[in-house]
Amino acid sequence: MVSVRTHSVRARIARPWVPAAAGRAALLIGALDIVNGVAPRFRTSRISEIAGILPGSVTTLAETASLLVGILLIMLAHALRRRKTRAWRAVVVLLPLGAVLEALRWRHPLAASVSLLLFGVLLLSRAEFYALPDPRSRWRALGNLVVLGVFDLVIGWVLVAAHTRDVAGRLGPGERLRQVVLGLAGVEGPVGYASAHAGALVSSSLAGLGALTAVTTIHLALRPERPAAALTPGDERRLRAMLDQWGGQDSLGYFALRRDKSVIFSPSGKAAVTYRVVAGVMLASGDPLGDAEAWPGAIRRFLEEAGRHAWIPAVIGCGESGGEAWTREGGLDALELGDEAVVEVAGFTLEGRAMRNVRQMVRRVERLGYTCHVRRVGDLTEAERDRIHAAAVSWRGTTAERGFSMALGRFGDPADAGCVVVTAHGPEQASSPAAGSGSGEAAGEIRAVLHFVPWGRDGLSLDLMRRDRRADPGLNEFLIAKALEAAPELGVTRVSLNFAVFRAALDRGERLGAGPVSRAWRGVLVFLSRWFQIDSLYRFNAKFRPAWEPRFLVFPASRDLPRIGVAALMAEAFLTPPRLRRGVSPCSWRRPGIRG
Repeated sequence: MVSVRTHSVRARIARPWVPAAAGRAALLIGALDIVNGVAPRFRTSRISEIAGILPGSVTTLAETASLLVGILLIMLAHALRRRKTRAWRAVVVLLPLGAVLEALRWRHPLAASVSLLLFGVLLLSRAEFYALPDPRSRWRALGNLVVLGVFDLVIGWVLVAAHTRDVAGRLGPGERLRQVVLGLAGVEGPVGYASAHAGALVSSSLAGLGALTAVTTIHLALRPERPAAALTPGDERRLRAMLDQWGGQDSLGYFALRRDKSVIFSPSGKAAVTYRVVAGVMLASGDPLGDAEAWPGAIRRFLEEAGRHAWIPAVIGCGESGGEAWTREGGLDALELGDEAVVEVAGFTLEGRAMRNVRQMVRRVERLGYTCHVRRVGDLTEAERDRIHAAAVSWRGTTAERGFSMALGRFGDPADAGCVVVTAHGPEQASSPAAGSGSGEAAGEIRAVLHFVPWGRDGLSLDLMRRDRRADPGLNEFLIAKALEAAPELGVTRVSLNFAVFRAALDRGERLGAGPVSRAWRGVLVFLSRWFQIDSLYRFNAKFRPAWEPRFLVFPASRDLPRIGVAALMAEAFLTPPRLRRGVSPCSWRRPGIRG
């Protein structure tokens, strides 16, 4: 791995520690409020005597409200660390309210003192909290219900357990659980309390927790849903115009046309960056599109948008030219992520000892009677498109539809007529529903499919590779070899294959004389290959004797890498939260994780 550090040209925030410190303080105060609300033994006898002067309803309501304020502060702590304006406004209201409630309860002054101190700091540091809200979907309502529901059960159980000495009779686990569940719903439970104050406190606290959960869930469910990232037809036309003129710069350029991405254009309109926001990370992929001289303007706008929302800017899979532009203009770091396999068509041959393994597999597949067809998508009939689509969907190895940085996410769209599809057909006529024949169609059951997108005027970039698991081995090698042989007829001189993550580390670790660190790192990567195609992709790519082009991950700071890694896995659908499935378009697909 190679790390590159450049000097930042962006303006630095005067006090970057304030949001982080404020978030931790809000978390601490919230925890203290919850502990004080559920643990009556923290009172001193003198405080209890003073509290007795006040009406019982006042102290009971104050204790319940203090518990709810504590929960809200914990919920807002993370947003406060991320400089969110709405979180700042909410916390500024909650802190003095919490201090007043502590005064009404005559509790230990620590929480109230810290609350007032943080309140003053937040007022003086208003300019540090500028970030706009994140786009949200209604799935947040379900997540809120589940998380707060579990939290309510835990807090409620502790609250009931803390007042067992006020219960008339012995209290079993089943009765405790019923008391909590019914109390959250605002219904009186089976537990009878000897102390009226204890009974009122438990009942009002449980009802308050349930009400808080219900109100926040209903609010998230009914609030106007912000539109998901999507390219408008006008944006797509502008991007296609850039690709027509400058599409040969980057093999990943065509993947910017995924319709679940957003786009930011440079002030001149000659360059653009496409992205998606995942888990607070503004994630771009590949190099910027368009005129390289206009890249700085698009990059600056991208970073400005990330700054307005306090998103973490990151780029996965950019080349050396793009990486240099990002680090120079944005003051970011770059980490070598892996290498892209690029095959020059003119130099490809199956002859020679180095290609012996591929040659034998290709010859074997041919002897078994398989045939191959290489065509532009625009030359397919509608029946052929449907047939290929049905076969590819049936072979998808996972329920999640993966893809972001190196996948187009659709097939057969009239706008993608320049894409190339390569199909392998079985030696016998198809008998399955996915197969079929018609006038001008390739005969035989489809057993494997490759899909390439244009890379400028003379290149192709692999988008998707799928095959029937029941088919004979070697079909992928067979299709790639046939695609490379047919490339000159299509006017193609270079083909980008799969992206091998940490390829250089794998290569160094298996060389003669490799040091212990290199061997250990290779061992870790081989171990991870049980779940992610790391070593297998590298070895598959290496069969075709490609040129290796480095690809980089660009990020602001090392502390952001874990979060960026999670966001990248979510974008590529290796980590998949529940989603609404509204059906799959008959002319769309996404890759199964072979690439990238």
